[in-house]
Amino acid sequence: MPANLGILGCGKMAYALMKGISSNPSSYGDVFVYDPDEARVCLFADEFNARPVSPDVVVAGSDIVIVAVKPAQVREVLQATRDQWNETKLLVSIAAGIKITNIEKQAPEGVRVVRVMPNTPCLVGEGASAIAGGHSASLADLQTVQVMLEQVGLTIIIDETHMDAVTAVSGSGPAYAFLVAEAFIDAALGAGLSSDISRQLVLQTLKGSIKMLEQSGSHPAILKAQVTSPGGTTIAGLRQLEAGGLREAFFAAVEKAKQRSIELGAD
Repeated sequence: MPANLGILGCGKMAYALMKGISSNPSSYGDVFVYDPDEARVCLFADEFNARPVSPDVVVAGSDIVIVAVKPAQVREVLQATRDQWNETKLLVSIAAGIKITNIEKQAPEGVRVVRVMPNTPCLVGEGASAIAGGHSASLADLQTVQVMLEQVGLTIIIDETHMDAVTAVSGSGPAYAFLVAEAFIDAALGAGLSSDISRQLVLQTLKGSIKMLEQSGSHPAILKAQVTSPGGTTIAGLRQLEAGGLREAFFAAVEKAKQRSIELGAD
């Protein structure tokens, strides 16, 4: 019998997950949702045939509950629904920065907890998510969540000790990629190309380069060398990027984001 699914918090990430899940509706039974924003609840009801209910009913009626409220609201939501949780429930948290131990403290003993760090490309089915299990979560629980998340992209199972690094890389990473794309497009404009042509060329260049990395399995340095001829245009451009500190900037950005994730998790 398909598991019933509950969602506490109907934000963009929960919407992205439901988009993926809804592509295979036979995988789940009833879907229960709660959000204080009535418009968001109506959206889920209209698009996914979800049933708008109170937080208590979401937990009571569901086998798998996705906790997708803002991090500052997790404690409040878990305390308000505490009587409905038990060892038969699988709690899937996508609240950024909230550690498994903090969730387990708020829920009754025995509740199976899986923490997820998704990213925004889930919205287009190309997400990169990492998951980690709590004390009561089994390998089967992790695999259940992995299958669910693979509807919206790549999902890997990790130890929670690596979650801050994952947050800095794939969680924050889309913003880094957007900044690179923005700078690249601006540079193309500066070279005299129109806005439309600059955007088309840059996006396709990035897309094609990623596809080459995926299909070849080669290290980026090897593919870079294949484009770079002695005394040519590419080496001149690469030299300028290195002189501008691009590589070190990425090292520093990831480390800074990781440290900030650690700080937020300690709050």
